[in-house]
Amino acid sequence: MASRRSDRPTWGHRVKRFHAVPATDERYVLAEGPYWDGDRDRVLWVDIAAGEVHAGRLAATRVIPEAMLAFPETVGAVVSSQGGELLVAGARRLYTVSAAGAVSPGAEIIDADTASRLNDGCCDPAGRFLVGSLALDDRVQDEILVRVEPDGSIFVIDDDLGLSNGLAFSPDGTSLYSVDTLSGTVWIRDYDATTGRVGQRRTLLEVDGKPDGLCVDQEGGIWVAMWGSGEVRCYSVAGDQLAAVDVAAPNTSSVAFIRPALDTLLITTASEQLSDAQLARYPESGRLFTADVGVRGLPVRCWAGTPASASTRHP
Repeated sequence: MASRRSDRPTWGHRVKRFHAVPATDERYVLAEGPYWDGDRDRVLWVDIAAGEVHAGRLAATRVIPEAMLAFPETVGAVVSSQGGELLVAGARRLYTVSAAGAVSPGAEIIDADTASRLNDGCCDPAGRFLVGSLALDDRVQDEILVRVEPDGSIFVIDDDLGLSNGLAFSPDGTSLYSVDTLSGTVWIRDYDATTGRVGQRRTLLEVDGKPDGLCVDQEGGIWVAMWGSGEVRCYSVAGDQLAAVDVAAPNTSSVAFIRPALDTLLITTASEQLSDAQLARYPESGRLFTADVGVRGLPVRCWAGTPASASTRHP
């Protein structure tokens, strides 16, 4: 795949730097999964460790929390249907939340005998939900990335990951990007949303550090939150670093473009896994941040609808 650097003439070959500003007064344990619900002009995100799904409205550069739904388990990701129904990745299974707030258990992804939990998720161009897992014990290269089909069946994309994390699609929807945090790798593979065909994965990026959540802009730039580094990096598909966003919180966890124009980068961070000394040095940790990075994001893909009971199948 060719580089898109020529589409960014004002950036040239140097890394351009931006600065993020705090967007919430509230601090979260492990804020993750930012999602722009444009039909309702709101931002959704989760606090994984607290088991909470949050919704907030925008006010200038601020995100004002307005609603919270608590679960008795970890919550890895949330997406919305066009009608306002939510799909939530709980610890092991999916939940649907009606527009009125009624919670119903959905497809089980991880069985009770496996020491893993669901992590990051996103919708493909056809509205199917993709979600991965991470280990809760010392197992390695045993985690999954799956797709939930409209009938509730589970299609296994990967079953040999260290820690499945950020997911995104190329602007034309024909390439899937996926993160394995433990190996520091961003994978790429061909993807046909119409037929469901998934190609073999290939290495897109091997980065220095721990890549976490990611998103893609209209020009094809890949924005990756770097856990432990206090920054978000933008790469081209050729592997060149184009930009970086400095964040006053070491554990930057995920990113999404928000607002009706998709012209603001929202960054989630965590306060967990930091010592008392680090928390004193980085008191903004756990807040949401925003940054103007001079590009716009891609239209947000909505979830297509409620899956039925699940069964598993491999490629």
